[in-house]
Amino acid sequence: MNLIYKHERPLVTVTAAIAAIVWLALFFGTFGLVLVYLLVGYVFFLFAHSAFISHLKGSGVRISQEQYPDLYESLLRSCKAVGVTEVPEAYLLRTDFFNALATRFLGRHFVVLFTDVVDALEDQPGAIDFYIGHELGHIHRKHLTWRLFLMPGAWLPIIGPALRRAEEYTCDRYGAACCQSSDDIKSALAAIAAGDTRWKTMNVDAYVRQISETGGFWMSFNELTGDYPWLTKRMASAIAFSEGREVVHPGRSLPAWLLALFVPRLGAGGGPVSLLMAIAIVGILAAVAIPQYQDYTERARFLGAYYSALEVQASVDAYVEKYQEWPVAMQDMGYPESTLDDVSNNYSIDVYDGGVIGVEMGMDEQGEFEYIVLEPSVSDTGLSWVCYGQNVSEEWLPANCR
Repeated sequence: MNLIYKHERPLVTVTAAIAAIVWLALFFGTFGLVLVYLLVGYVFFLFAHSAFISHLKGSGVRISQEQYPDLYESLLRSCKAVGVTEVPEAYLLRTDFFNALATRFLGRHFVVLFTDVVDALEDQPGAIDFYIGHELGHIHRKHLTWRLFLMPGAWLPIIGPALRRAEEYTCDRYGAACCQSSDDIKSALAAIAAGDTRWKTMNVDAYVRQISETGGFWMSFNELTGDYPWLTKRMASAIAFSEGREVVHPGRSLPAWLLALFVPRLGAGGGPVSLLMAIAIVGILAAVAIPQYQDYTERARFLGAYYSALEVQASVDAYVEKYQEWPVAMQDMGYPESTLDDVSNNYSIDVYDGGVIGVEMGMDEQGEFEYIVLEPSVSDTGLSWVCYGQNVSEEWLPANCR
């Protein structure tokens, strides 16, 4: 079974030839000084990329026989299926990205599965095999190893983006080779398209038919200048490959081809400095910006829960003023359920003895429930309230609750 997409080898050959000419010209044109710049660039890359690897190894969960053995078995099974002899380190990482990735650092390969993917496809492990197989394709085909050398050729319009798209098609074939059926492929790619819950009800046939809309000028132009094929095409191609048949995609707009000739590949548009800066940005985002964004979203979640609790507080005030007693349950104040639940933000609000309002925010690392607590006290002027946290890190709490 040929796992390599039909256009990848010719594109690699053309890109490598152009890259070799550029590197030789740089070497002889600078009397070897380019090697010094490459060394400096490599050191810069090393520190930048180390930020992501350090974050991965320090905060991610390494997949092994002891830790998530089901995922580890999937990794071993997929490596065997596609011929990867050296099993890469694999980690499970919590981010807001719904995908997976492969990376390389100091000669070692890493596969990273994001928790949203694993959670969404928990009931269909074959779809997770697709993700693992896709990333193993990058490793087995040495896409990561040769990327720096190919960079001068990959900068070119048409050729550079086409090579990257061909690599994606190839890796989808690797993913398909690791799956048990085409249904696993459909589930894996549907989850990227429709999200972690809606993918289960997505009409795959209708989705694939959207390919008919990709032949126009704008769709053609943005694909010709981009690094990834349209997901509709990826799904159709991967399914066809798994079923042993060919698929023909709509032709692209001729004016789009002509205009794309003047648009360098954005991923490498600035030469070596641009490439290294892009790598640095990825490392910084992974090690700093992403965790900070997660902190921001968590604080926003707690703040939203606090404002919801204030609405319940107003209901308790009104109830006590009317009946001169504490409400026993949320229904006493007109709520339809025993708790006020916000499923999307994962918290629930309930009222307890003495009018205390508790907002359950989830569990901490020790398995203890985290709460925002609004506690009333009676004075001559009426009820007064104090807000505080229980088993909650103070940094998450709104200012009025610290």
